[in-house]
Order: sequence, then C-alpha cells, then structure tokens
Amino acid sequence: MPKPIFILADCNNFYVSCERVFDPSLENKPVVVLSNNDGCVVSRSNEAKLLGIPMGAPYYKYKQLIDDNHVNVFSSNYQFYGDMSERVMESLKIMTPSLEVYSIDEAFIRLRNIENLNILNKVLETRKNVFKWTGIPMSFGIAHTKTLSKIANHIAKKRTKTGVFDIRQESVCNEMVKNMDVEDIWGISINWGKKLKSIGISTIFDLKKANPGFIKKHLGVVLERIVYELNGISCLDLEDASPKKNIMSSKSFGKPIQGLSHIEEALSSYTSRACEKLRSQKSKCRGIYVFIKTNSFQVRKPQYRNGISYEFELPTSDTRVIVSRAKKLMKNIYRDGFDFHKCGIILLDLVPENYKQAHFFAQNDDDSQDNFMNVVDNLNKSMGPRTIFYLSQGINKEWQMRCSNRSKRYTTKWSEILEVN
Repeated sequence: MPKPIFILADCNNFYVSCERVFDPSLENKPVVVLSNNDGCVVSRSNEAKLLGIPMGAPYYKYKQLIDDNHVNVFSSNYQFYGDMSERVMESLKIMTPSLEVYSIDEAFIRLRNIENLNILNKVLETRKNVFKWTGIPMSFGIAHTKTLSKIANHIAKKRTKTGVFDIRQESVCNEMVKNMDVEDIWGISINWGKKLKSIGISTIFDLKKANPGFIKKHLGVVLERIVYELNGISCLDLEDASPKKNIMSSKSFGKPIQGLSHIEEALSSYTSRACEKLRSQKSKCRGIYVFIKTNSFQVRKPQYRNGISYEFELPTSDTRVIVSRAKKLMKNIYRDGFDFHKCGIILLDLVPENYKQAHFFAQNDDDSQDNFMNVVDNLNKSMGPRTIFYLSQGINKEWQMRCSNRSKRYTTKWSEILEVN
C-alpha cells in the first residue's frame, strides 16, 4: 500500500502579503502589521525582519527604529485578512478536497490514490495559480506525514527560491534535519525541548533515530508518535472541521472605559458577532456566560473582575434574545468606579440548529426567529458587514479598539472598494 502524501501550504508573511495585494507600492519595502489596539508586531515583511524587528515586539519599544527606517505600519484588519484567507483556501481545494484548514494562513492537504503523478510539478502549478488568483505568495512542504510536511515547509521558506520542498526521500530528510534544533518540530515546546536535550537529543535527527519505546516510557505517547512521524510513519490524519462546542467573543477596549452604557454597547457588538458565528456553523446555544474585567497589569489601580451565566429555556441563535439577556446579566455584575479593560461573552452548550427540545412552559417560535435572522445574515453577507445592525451596538463606539493605521477593507465593504483613477 503506497504511503500517504501530506502537503503543508502556508502563506508567506500573510497579513503583510494581504496589504501588498491592494497596494503594490509596498513591494520590497519594510512593512509590519500590529495586533489589537496597535500593541505588538504580528506580521513582518522580510525587509522588516532584516532591520531586527522581532515577532511579538511591543510597538512602543521599536517605534524609533520603525520611524528611522520608514517602516510602513498597519493596524490589524481582520475582516480583510479573513476574507483573503477564505479565497486562498478555496483556491487550494481545486487541488484536492482533502484539506484541513489549520489556521488563518495554513492548511494541510492529503493526496490519495496517486499513480504516475508528478507531485512537485502539481504543487508548483498550484502555488502559481494561488498567487495569480489571490496575490498571496505561499510555501509548500511535501512529505509522508504531517510532522515532516511542517519541517519541509520551513525549509521551503528559508532555503529555496521556488517556495516548494519535497522531503519524502529518506536521504534528503536525514541531510536536512541533522542540524535542525529539536524545538523546530511542530508540537515540541520549549519545556519538551529542554527535557529532550537533557537526555542527549538536541537535533531533529537525534529524535528521529531515538527508540520509540524509550521515548514513550520516559516522555509519553505524544512524543512517541512524533518519532514515528519523523520516520515517515503517519500517525496524524487530517482533522474534520467539527462545530465548536463553545464560542467566545471578546476584545480589549481601545482605552479604559467607565460607564455601563459604553460597556453594554461593546457587549452587544461582541454578542452580535458571536451569534453570527453560531448560525454560520448551524448551531444554537443553551446558555451564555458574560464577563467583565479591569487591566490586571495596572497594579496601582483598583481591580475588579466578575462573570455570570444563564441557561435559556430553549436553545436559541436569535441575536435579539441573546443580546437582551446578556445586557441584563452585565447590569448584575457591573460596578461603578473602575477603569474597565475588557468584556465579553461565551455561548455555551451548543447544539445543532435542528435540535428539538420540548418544554412545558416555554413558547417555541423557532421558525419565525430563524427566518428573521436568516434575512439579516443574508443582507449583511451580500451588502457588507453592519449593513443591518442593532442600535444597542452603538454609533460612536468610544470603547472600540485602536486601529489608527488600518487599511481599507477592500473585499468586505462596498464603500472601501479599491478605486482606480
């Protein structure tokens, strides 16, 4: 039986690449994208990396270096990035439907029943097409296991000009991993790395040649599987995108917030977004948990945090019902006199949307609720987010995250579509 073939497809400097698609003047220039509230660097162009700007760097610490070198700075634009990610994944599915979306910029592909197929040429063609259709450059790692495909992808990014590396041959694999640090393996944390090095396993090659039984006895079954994976024996298959059991929506405020009305606006906005996700996976929730907190890092200021839960009589996905209850819960836990940093909601105990639960006292009007929410969702999907929104979400939004350098939402908002003169 032929061995399976796994391919890890990874977008290069994804957020930066998205910004460059609609602004070609950024090509070959240093670019960084910042996290929520313009806090830390979450994506860097290769030019920015050469300047010594590390991933996760606090913006304020590197602002002088960034300014001195005329680095282009962008606030996170997650609506735009999410839409571009979806376009990339749909492009990859043309290669094969056997695809696991691992993160916003990564996907595992599995090829089956392959006969007389030139895998390398097929992957190079896919890489070319994805760039042609989306403008996003990618790297591809080809291997017989998911763990090795991760390593191959790392090599493709760092050591090739084609952006593709095939590590299926044993001799090629041994040569490439003999000097790679064991902590470069997908799933090996710093703590695991220290434990492995303490028993003389410092490189990926060392772990590849280790006795699986010894590793299982002293370090557990997870690392045993990694040893098998490094030797081309597949232990990890593609994972199904199963519906989430809980959905959380929460963000830090752009500035410290006082006043229940502002907190309620933020909570309504987060709840509305959570409900959209709930309906998109065709689920309903049986309960919710609402929370609020001050900034625990501001140790000189008064601290407060609290949360409260509620169980609905019948499962629901109706934004109106959930927002109304969430606001009532927030009133119960809100306290004056604190500078609040964050609030949020968790939708609990999710069930399929067609789940029916009898209740002696509750009136069930699922059909009218579902029909109304479907109309709202379809309008917002076709006309752009927030075409229809709830007034409780606010207009001015003083609590909103800082995003002073955000680019336009070119693909998700009609009023921000690219204009060509």
